Amino acid sequence: MVMRGGTSKGAYFVADELPDDPDERDSLLARVMGSPDPRQIDGIGGAHPLTSKVAVVSRSAEPEIDVDYLFLQVGVDDGSVGDQQNCGNLLAGVGQFAMERGLIEVAGGEARVRIRMVNSDSVAMATFPLEAGVPAYDGDTAISGVPGTAAEVRLDFEATAGSTCGALLPTGAVADAIDGIEATCIDNGMPTVVLRAAALGIAGDESPAALEANELFRRRLENIRLRAGELMNLGNVSTMTVPKMTLVSAPRAGGSICTRTFIPHRCHDAIGVLGAVSVATALRLPGSVGSDLLEPGDDPDLVQIEHPTGTFAARVELADGPADPVLGRSGIVRTARKLFDGLVFPKSPAFPTSASPQGRA
Repeated sequence: MVMRGGTSKGAYFVADELPDDPDERDSLLARVMGSPDPRQIDGIGGAHPLTSKVAVVSRSAEPEIDVDYLFLQVGVDDGSVGDQQNCGNLLAGVGQFAMERGLIEVAGGEARVRIRMVNSDSVAMATFPLEAGVPAYDGDTAISGVPGTAAEVRLDFEATAGSTCGALLPTGAVADAIDGIEATCIDNGMPTVVLRAAALGIAGDESPAALEANELFRRRLENIRLRAGELMNLGNVSTMTVPKMTLVSAPRAGGSICTRTFIPHRCHDAIGVLGAVSVATALRLPGSVGSDLLEPGDDPDLVQIEHPTGTFAARVELADGPADPVLGRSGIVRTARKLFDGLVFPKSPAFPTSASPQGRA
């Protein structure tokens, strides 16, 4: 099933319908997406990291958990398949997909689905409306980066701090100097490095295309990312999609902060769900990079994050003590929609020519 989840789009599979061997599974998924190829012309990928994603869903064996969700990022150009991170956007469609495939049954007018995010072994609660016992996709909720409106999907995250790096602040400090640039390294569901745009000679409101065309800036950013990966207990991240890199500057459109995020080498047209939660958390910590740029609103727990295609609202509650500043709960609102349900025919690895027989998944 192809679904839009938040500002991403991906292929959703039931785990039992994919190969058990991870290498065989990854090879199949790369061929499903049409990778490696910058156009992904021979697969169903959309030639961009945001549309080359996979959700693998199964019934959970854990008590009080409804389904397990494994996220896989398929590289567009190189055909890599990575499981080093979560995807909160595709997460927005996991509960509905699980119902569509009969993995769970929910009665009433609203579903509350507890989902284990396998990549980080953390839990999220997805809440969405039902109509006649099936997921309702139509609604009046709008999110930036998606045209029109759809049904609201509320995502509440539990204990995501340090889910990948082992600590909310994996370096042990709220700010570090990396390659001569001050940075806050944080992991509240997504390993992220927060930097002032001005420190890298960037205004902070450039278009993604303009930033991607700035080769000198991108090389500098990648040098910082590689060093940050080591400091964040991630090791050599040269072939990994984390940490994400977020540049912050003063807000321009009435929000709390302006951002540009690299994921990690392409500039995001918006900002990822858990990336937004991590950035919002960082900015609310006293002494963090960019905290002085934050424009708080009437609700101090709500951070309105401006990005290239609009604004993303992330709610982060903080405790009083500096030792454990995250109260343990954060939440956002997304939408999701079923786009296509059917068969995909990936190219067989044994017959790479255009005249070869095709596999079926």
